[in-house]
Amino acid sequence: MIRYALSCADDHSFESWFQSAEAFDRLLGAGMISCTVCGSTSVTKTLMAPAVRPARKAAAVEAPLSKPASKAEEALAAMRRQIEQNSDYVGLNFAAEARAMHEGEAPERSIYGEARVEDAKRLIEDGIPVAPLPFMPARKTN
Repeated sequence: MIRYALSCADDHSFESWFQSAEAFDRLLGAGMISCTVCGSTSVTKTLMAPAVRPARKAAAVEAPLSKPASKAEEALAAMRRQIEQNSDYVGLNFAAEARAMHEGEAPERSIYGEARVEDAKRLIEDGIPVAPLPFMPARKTN
């Protein structure tokens, strides 16, 4: 496995792992590598420092995983907070609850939850406005 630092034509930087240098070239040539930020397939390798182990006595300073690492992660975290504060979590009953609200059998309100792909497709086909969230809802337990 090999890790490359990559960037797109819009100067978004990201990293990815590949089976080999040849695999990277093959995937790039097929247009199967895209920017994680904007989706552009105009991607190039960038200069990458080699991985060097720090001295044993050196203190390991790592960024905590609990904090957003980029503006995109900050925006997703803000979106998640907004949805969780202003919507009702209906869990695995999302499809049934969305359909009941659409048909007037339940009061309309903002909801979020989980649905199987086929249930979500049926909601969309029936004209019921739903959208996937770019995060997994935190399951609430009693």
